[in-house]
This record gives sequence, structure tokens and C-alpha cells, in this order.
Amino acid sequence: MTRSKPQRHSRFGLVVVAITALIVTAALATIWLRWWNGGMDLDRGAALYAVHCASCHGGELEGEEDWKSLGDDGLLPAPPHDETGHTWHHSDGLLFSIVKEGSAAVIGDGYESNMPPFADVLTDEDIWTILDFLKSRWPAREREFQEQISQQEN
Repeated sequence: MTRSKPQRHSRFGLVVVAITALIVTAALATIWLRWWNGGMDLDRGAALYAVHCASCHGGELEGEEDWKSLGDDGLLPAPPHDETGHTWHHSDGLLFSIVKEGSAAVIGDGYESNMPPFADVLTDEDIWTILDFLKSRWPAREREFQEQISQQEN
């Protein structure tokens, strides 16, 4: 009769070890998937950028030529999204709003732009994925500056 207690404890111990092993395995799998999906999200961001943004902002994020001067239509050409432009000067919230609502709606005061709203074209997740892709292409100095601007916004 005294043997049944140690067996119950050893079975309980095995169950605890098995559950712990499952939890650790699930946690490691989650970490790995997040890391792996991060790379996939950048690929997805690049693909979304290529379809929805590159025709104006350039395949290499270089923007349109002479982007700081008004074009023949009286509007500013599309700026670059690499470190030579000003995208990294803006917070995440502002960048998100510009993509979702369009430049004219965000800036207001009669501002006109060729930048259309993408609210009916891209999901919020798509927009964030594109922004993550853009930021992944910036040098560390620009990424750090933009992150600070975004933190100040919150």
C-alpha cells in the first residue's frame, strides 16, 4: 500500500515534465515563427510596395526626378522613400494616415497631391507591412530618428 503514493507522485511528476516540455516547445516554435514571419512580412511588404507604390516612388524607393520642385501640373512629384527623402522625418502615425487617407486629406488647407488614399485598396495590416518594408531599407541613423519621432507621438 505504501507503494501507490510514490507511483502517483512519479506519474504526477511525469505529467508536469511533459506539460512543461510542451509549453517550452510551443514557446520556442512561436519565437521561431515570429522571426521567420518577420522576413516573410518584409517580402510581402516589398511585393505590396512594388504593386501599389513603385510606379510613383520608384522601384528602389528613389522617388520621381526633381521631387522638390512643382511639376507641370502644379503638384510636387512623388518623393523618395529612401534616406534621401523626408519619409523618415515623419512618425508612424502620420505615415500611416498619409497612405490610408492620401496626402491632401491629411495635410488639408487646400493642399493638392497626386498621392491617392489607399483605404479602399489596402488593409491597415498591408499599410503597416509596407511601412515596415520602407523602414527596413533605411540606414540605422534614419531608422533611429524615425523611431524617436514615433515614440514622441505616443
